[in-house]
Amino acid sequence: MILITGGTGYIGSHTAVKLLDQNEDIIILDNLYNSRAEVIDSIEAITGIRPKFYQIDLLDINGLEQIFKENKIDCVIHFAGLKAVGESVAQPLKYFNNNITGTINLLMIMQKYNCKKIIFSSSATVYGTTQEMPLTENSPLGVTNPYGRTKLVIEEMLRDLYASDNEFAVVLLRYFNPIGAHKSRLIGENPNGIPNNLMPYICKVAKGELTHLNVFGNDYDTVDGTGVRDYIHVEDLADGHVKSINKVKNNSGLFTYNLGTGNGYSVLQVVSAFEKANNIKISYKITTRRAGDVATVYADTNKAEEELGFKAQYNINEMCRDSWNYASKH
Repeated sequence: MILITGGTGYIGSHTAVKLLDQNEDIIILDNLYNSRAEVIDSIEAITGIRPKFYQIDLLDINGLEQIFKENKIDCVIHFAGLKAVGESVAQPLKYFNNNITGTINLLMIMQKYNCKKIIFSSSATVYGTTQEMPLTENSPLGVTNPYGRTKLVIEEMLRDLYASDNEFAVVLLRYFNPIGAHKSRLIGENPNGIPNNLMPYICKVAKGELTHLNVFGNDYDTVDGTGVRDYIHVEDLADGHVKSINKVKNNSGLFTYNLGTGNGYSVLQVVSAFEKANNIKISYKITTRRAGDVATVYADTNKAEEELGFKAQYNINEMCRDSWNYASKH
């Protein structure tokens, strides 16, 4: 049985659907800090299966242990965590406590109940400000913000854990910028409050909920001065997690993979693609750079393709179309 922490969140819910489609038994844990309980209904509507759900915070170690007492959990996919770069700069202790302490609790309970397979939702932010593109799994690590630091610390904890017990199977998935939504239009990215990520912000402008998109800086050394990122469809990202499950089923070891498309798009290129895909004009204003941001980030995905059989299938136009198909309904 697979425990998905943060399983009602954006990436977690899409991964849950993929796993149920593969006839895997799953349990979802989420504190609903940045998601909604109705996502469980949506997962059931898509798959015909209602997963067992626990509304528990990873900081609640007793509640967490109860899940392991009541269920035979073989593997954990660990998504749960705070993820806003700007907020992490303003409130670093909040991020350290939630992301790092929560993960320590999870790993302690996993070890106590002899659950030794974990797939960790890491991030391209662990690569810091390295100038060599594309980023490979061997690119220098370093962080520019507390959010990224929590991801890097957790990666190091998992390396130390594996060094202490080689029966563990650990997959570190460093993924880039997920956008898009499920074709059913029942699940997608729907953050609480003002969005921190580009695509839900664009969608709120398209819906008239926000007057314009703030573009944080147009003086980067990029094609048009705006930040360049590797955007990946959330369905492709979920597929990467399913392939990682297959990897750890039969292997112990510590494995690290980039999940992206290998292509970079600037903020204004994404805006343009969205406008063309959906025939909607997006108003935007250039504002100052955001603390902790870097100019260009995109992935080398060869290792994931060679070892996992993973290759992104969706292009930027499909990502923009599916994002709006979901957002326009919700």
